[in-house]
Amino acid sequence: MSRLMKSISGIRGIVGAGLDPESVARYAAAFGNYCGGGAVVLGRDTRPSGETMRHAVISGLMATGCEIIDIGVVPTPTVAIMVEECGAAGGICITASHNPIQWNALKFFHSDGLFLGPEQAARHLELAEQGPAYCGWEKLGTLSSREDAGDIHVERIKALDLIEVPSLRKRNYRVALDCVNGAGSCMVPHLLQELGCDVVKIGCDSSGHFFREAEPTPENLTELSRTVAEGGFDLGIAVDPDADRLALVDSKGVALGEEQTLALCARFLLRHKKGPVVANVSSSSILDDVCEEAGVPLERTRVGEINVSLRMREIGAVIGGEGNGGVILPDLHLGRDAPVGMALILQYMLEAGSGVRLLREELPSYHMVKEKIELGERDGAEAVAGIRQAFAGRKLDETDGLKILDEDGRSWVQVRASNTEPILRIFSEAADPQKAAALVAEIRQQLVPA
Repeated sequence: MSRLMKSISGIRGIVGAGLDPESVARYAAAFGNYCGGGAVVLGRDTRPSGETMRHAVISGLMATGCEIIDIGVVPTPTVAIMVEECGAAGGICITASHNPIQWNALKFFHSDGLFLGPEQAARHLELAEQGPAYCGWEKLGTLSSREDAGDIHVERIKALDLIEVPSLRKRNYRVALDCVNGAGSCMVPHLLQELGCDVVKIGCDSSGHFFREAEPTPENLTELSRTVAEGGFDLGIAVDPDADRLALVDSKGVALGEEQTLALCARFLLRHKKGPVVANVSSSSILDDVCEEAGVPLERTRVGEINVSLRMREIGAVIGGEGNGGVILPDLHLGRDAPVGMALILQYMLEAGSGVRLLREELPSYHMVKEKIELGERDGAEAVAGIRQAFAGRKLDETDGLKILDEDGRSWVQVRASNTEPILRIFSEAADPQKAAALVAEIRQQLVPA
């Protein structure tokens, strides 16, 4: 099945089978109208289709009178930071993030450096559907470029009060880094070197040809794990193609799993700064324990970075994010940012005098199972409604899709339609791995009867 997905996560599709230059130019032009023909920051990841998409976006934006500031191949969070830096009317990042290489997408930023919220996204889609309004020849937009975006991002991280750059440089951590040949290939090694790390790079050639599956899940990090285990490294670090998700490998070569990233960063931050924490409803219960330990409230939102960011802004959260390795530190900016997560982890290791393996062992242990089911021609909302009916007598959380909880809330299973792929996602978590697997099997049986 080929189609263009339109959601809170932007416009996304398989190149040539739903996503093509014509559709890209149309949605870019509609965004130009949304921005009133103002300045728009443009960045992209390294996917082979990126240059084609870039030209289509430039065409759509210039045709609506926009002043384009092209910052080249950069992580998604760098685009957000540069929207703020430039005082732009908006931003576009051409990236399909964790999706396979045949996908690409447009992520849209508002003038505040956040992704478009639900109402803003709806307005943008309305403009695209009614047809963009183009300028005459005398009002066409302009194109300029900047090459300092990555450096600005690095300097902002180094300037954070929590990050003790001289001490980190003195400690000189040895780090193995896997950027999957994506957008972090240049900026992330530079940041780590600025923090005093001796960096060995894996998949940092910016080619866009992913040598592993795009998601930095444990099963996809075998080469990084082997490198760390055999090379005597202090830490292994992996990101996804647009470098907004962070995964960690301990000094023994064991991949911790993305759910551990936000929990570790939050535990460290809360030792320095008390305040509310926000995460999506699919993130691990480890965060509940971390927040209970610190004596601070934890709020849950729908899945989608912007949902977390908006709630963080509303309640003045000190940290937040998503369990897929997305860390949001508002002292930097209100968006998922793998590079700032790295800095927090290194500083945590420095202050604790131990590696992430021991830091992880201080946290409760839960087992999470993540599966997906192809929707095909089925409607995701109808599939979830069927599950709701089947489990009507249980404790339910309908924040996003359907989450079925035990009485203590620590064992649960959730099913929801993905924002980024035509699939249903099934997540479960429990202290007992067999129970976590059984919870997923129970839902799968309802969706795909034997």
